[in-house]
Amino acid sequence: MANRGPSYGLSREVQQKIDRQYDPELEQVLVRWILAQCGNDGGSAVAQPAPGRDGFQQWLKDGTVLCRLINSLHPRGQAPVAKIQASAMAFKQMEQISQFLQAAERYGIAATDIFQTVDLWEGKNMACVQRTLMNLGSLAVAKGDGLFVGDPNWFPKYVGVLEGEGGRAVGSRGDADTPCARRKSQENRRVFSEDKLKEGQSVIGLQMGTNRGASQAGMTGYGMPRQIL
Repeated sequence: MANRGPSYGLSREVQQKIDRQYDPELEQVLVRWILAQCGNDGGSAVAQPAPGRDGFQQWLKDGTVLCRLINSLHPRGQAPVAKIQASAMAFKQMEQISQFLQAAERYGIAATDIFQTVDLWEGKNMACVQRTLMNLGSLAVAKGDGLFVGDPNWFPKYVGVLEGEGGRAVGSRGDADTPCARRKSQENRRVFSEDKLKEGQSVIGLQMGTNRGASQAGMTGYGMPRQIL
């Protein structure tokens, strides 16, 4: 963990709530995938992290593993992070984390699904780090470009709809406290003929209202008094 003072009062309660969202089972899935994915990039083997939230944070903290991960999802010669260098300097570590985040957004991860640099470097929100990596893995499987390494079944069992605080929802595993990753939507382009497009121009959309069923039966002319018999 980063060298920072302890939290007190409301800040401590908020931090404890965030820490409880961390999923040790999801950690194991992500570690297996990252080791498999980075083991295929032609570089040196990635060391196994110590188990637990703190071990996972220290493993990713300097940004080198993350940069190797995002590079491995691109064809050779198109790696988004040109230079990866282990460093003990804080600014260099945070710079590499930032490079990974920028590359992940260009890869297709929504900006709202990406963790902040301090979430990882200071260990403030490791559950958010897990969700970003889960979305990245799910997207890599969905792309189907042959660059994903590992078992695709690691990811679909977590895929569901993100909702509520912390993005926790009922996943396909059936429990209501499973971290879920959004499945990337696929394009479904429609092509209409010119005749069909012209036909649509003569249709009044319901957003504009409708006069079907309207009738003036029983109405009197404007200005005429009501007849009382």
